[in-house]
Amino acid sequence: MQSPKITFIGAGSTIFVKNILGDVFHRSALQNAHVALMDIDETRLEESHLVVSKLMESSGATGSISCHLNQKEALQDADFVVIAFQIGGYEPCTVTDFEVCKRHGLEQTIADTLGPGGIMRSLRTVPHLWSVCEDMTEVCPNATMLNYVNPMAMNTWAMYEKYPHIKQVGLCHSVQGTAEELARDLDLDYADLRYTCAGINHMAYYLTLEKKTASGEYVDIYPDLLEAFESGQAPKPGIYHNGRCTNLVRYEMFKKLGYFVTESSEHFSEYTPYFIKPNRPDLIERYKVPLDEYPKRCVEQIADWKKDLQEFKTADKITVEESHEYASTIMNSIWTGIPSVIYGNVKNEALIDNLPHGCCVEVACLVDANGVQPIKVGRLPNHLAALMQTNINVQTLLTEAILTENRDRIYHAAMLDPHTAAVLGIEEIYALVDDLIEAHEGWLPEWVNK
Repeated sequence: MQSPKITFIGAGSTIFVKNILGDVFHRSALQNAHVALMDIDETRLEESHLVVSKLMESSGATGSISCHLNQKEALQDADFVVIAFQIGGYEPCTVTDFEVCKRHGLEQTIADTLGPGGIMRSLRTVPHLWSVCEDMTEVCPNATMLNYVNPMAMNTWAMYEKYPHIKQVGLCHSVQGTAEELARDLDLDYADLRYTCAGINHMAYYLTLEKKTASGEYVDIYPDLLEAFESGQAPKPGIYHNGRCTNLVRYEMFKKLGYFVTESSEHFSEYTPYFIKPNRPDLIERYKVPLDEYPKRCVEQIADWKKDLQEFKTADKITVEESHEYASTIMNSIWTGIPSVIYGNVKNEALIDNLPHGCCVEVACLVDANGVQPIKVGRLPNHLAALMQTNINVQTLLTEAILTENRDRIYHAAMLDPHTAAVLGIEEIYALVDDLIEAHEGWLPEWVNK
């Protein structure tokens, strides 16, 4: 039986690799896969090799593993290419994004999708994604790329514009992850939930959200969700934890908009102008907005990884439960032809009628032997499309900046960011961008500094 080849670019992200391959090794059609691990950090690559070897042995998989410091070598004849790197890492680049913005009076929570943090991350990431596309064109032109790198919309958009022949889909876990969270909030079995969802990455909305009744019919659960939130008496574990809701931004937007958004409150708070404002600590407290959340998580993850690594080194076996990531589902459907439906980030080609043609949208996709096939949505409710457009403005201008090497568009993207524009004046925004570019010396494309 022919074996698929799965290449990981950024395989030093060991925990992510472990989770994805744990899913892969649960699928009989993929258990004989050749896994090619590639990273620029030889130590982290060795650590991933150790973990994947034990995981493969523990799961009974019969494939093989190879390790590579050379990207093109790792990609040779690949069937699937998983991308999971962070250019610049937590240090120095993420720290730079937060510290420079804070000096200019702009607070952030995650800073990986929009705003100055997302803009800088995309500027330093896209050239490396393009290098993967270039190598894929040469050594595995028929492979399917599964991209997990943020900022998802800007990165995916820049790739399909310059390399339209590459089969790619941007993947996130916010759609299925939030659906599971909502099921917990209402003490429902996730298997009894049915939904349709559409929008842009990190700002897609559940257009329908239903539960299966004892009679087998499906009924709308939005009224139940709203009642549970407003009453403060949701079933355990429920919306309220120890008498407190920690997801206030999303539930507040749900009350106002009538639809629930896919990404977390900490993310969403910095995509809009409503929740993080200078000299308004009352808003931060009222909505429990966790400022500087991503740097805190990075520090915790580094500490946890050191502990986990020691356990992995001494463990005889490594086993993992199946995750809710889509990667193995996509690989299995393409390899076997068995159809599935996932949510992916793709080019808007007559998929969502009231969002711009060509922008990056997140929609349901059919996957089978023909690949990833997006499903038409039609029109979104206009107020949802209008809110998404404020984010698409930033994505449009930053993508144009990268594709045309136009430094002015970087400033324009920052000017149009809803959160940034609500906090800083126009000259302050330009000064912030100048400082960010200077602080990123050596990490950005050469044209940015011309």
